[in-house]
Amino acid sequence: MTDQRPAPEPEQSTRSWETRRRWVGNGAFLAAFVAGIAFFGFFPGLPHVIDWGAVVMSLVVGGLARWMCRSRMAKARGEELERRR
Repeated sequence: MTDQRPAPEPEQSTRSWETRRRWVGNGAFLAAFVAGIAFFGFFPGLPHVIDWGAVVMSLVVGGLARWMCRSRMAKARGEELERRR
């Protein structure tokens, strides 16, 4: 006989979703930050010096990417919950 797993409790499901959302948001931030630094460091025609302006701009781009990713995941989660009703 196979053992059946009990249905996850709503609190546990929400907690795991929040953890996943946090990890994906952090990954989006890191990817956008590295892409911004790489753009300012290696794009032809720009000075190949990473100055504070490039760092700040890369942080802003990373923050925007994280915000967009987290909001898109929240929207998808809301639509999924509405379909279940």
